[in-house]
Amino acid sequence: MPRLFAPSQRWLFGRETDLAVFAGTALVSVALVAAAPWLGAVGDTPLWAWVLLVVCVDVAHVWSTVFRTYLDREELLRRPALYAIAPLAAYVTGVLAYLVSAGLFWRLFAYTALLHFVRQQYGWGALYDRKARTSDAERRLDAAALYAATLGPVVWWHANLPREFWWFVENDFLSGLPGWAGTLALWIHGGVLVAWAGFQATRVLRGEGLQVGKVLLVLATWGTWFGGIVLARDDFAFTVMNVLLHGVPYFALLFRYARGRNAEGGYGPWALLLRAGLPGFLLFLGALAFAEEFLWDRLVWHDRPLLFGDSGFVLAPDVLALVVPLLALPQATHYVLDAFIWKAGKDPALLGRLGWRAPVREGSPLGTAPASSVAMARPTD
Repeated sequence: MPRLFAPSQRWLFGRETDLAVFAGTALVSVALVAAAPWLGAVGDTPLWAWVLLVVCVDVAHVWSTVFRTYLDREELLRRPALYAIAPLAAYVTGVLAYLVSAGLFWRLFAYTALLHFVRQQYGWGALYDRKARTSDAERRLDAAALYAATLGPVVWWHANLPREFWWFVENDFLSGLPGWAGTLALWIHGGVLVAWAGFQATRVLRGEGLQVGKVLLVLATWGTWFGGIVLARDDFAFTVMNVLLHGVPYFALLFRYARGRNAEGGYGPWALLLRAGLPGFLLFLGALAFAEEFLWDRLVWHDRPLLFGDSGFVLAPDVLALVVPLLALPQATHYVLDAFIWKAGKDPALLGRLGWRAPVREGSPLGTAPASSVAMARPTD
């Protein structure tokens, strides 16, 4: 007999939280874009939206990784080489790229960020599948759907450059892909998603029902990537769609982890940051993000004097080759570390701290990307 919902639902954080951070975030993104004319946000992202979206969500979520890494002395001692080499390698690579040209640095950084964003959506889907103990065939189809939902619009974007927005800075993506390649990518992405939807329909008809959280994840991913790239007509729409679904679930992941680790007494004096609960957690991260953006604006961009003041000086190009990769280091380190820090097979205590008791395969990515950030310090204009 057909059954719409699976009798046993698997959630990552819990039903209410999952619905809020995935489906709710996507709906808020759509609502903000729809309300843009009334918010005075058509075209370039206005200052208030930049502070809310880029500083308080995008940049702040990058800094939240410190609760998994550098604020935990025991974790630092467990893998000292990783936490020393990751930022050093990221910085050296950034400096070398910038010395070749600033364009090469931003292009390398943009594609690294793009890969990180795509992999994060795949990672959430992989977690849902492992908790629900789905078949190998279903896992592969879910992965294909999430990759199609993200990469289809991205290939179309490359075939339709220039657009009214960029990832970090102008011309950071390679142009020259023929228009037909973008159209083909959308057709392929549509075909994969139709096949995935057909499989979900067969689950209902067989009486297995839908895993609601996973289905909403795929729909939210498709909606924000297709809407934020193919349908978007300005920087504000792209920024809203790009930032919220990436950053908000990651906040939920890190706050859940920090709360579990704090219960073990893992943060020492840093535990004070969590005594105020989620507001204290977010305020701390917001302060770090604002400080980072202050440095970006005063030393590099000089385009938000109303918020950060006017520094009145410009750094020489050879100095920028050292400063820009240094300011980008929190985000670059976040990209690198996220490939290592969420693997449950290498950290048996991780699942308990997250409250995820369901078995996860040895070595499987816990976040195979809950990685972190999109638009870094620079507004995507």
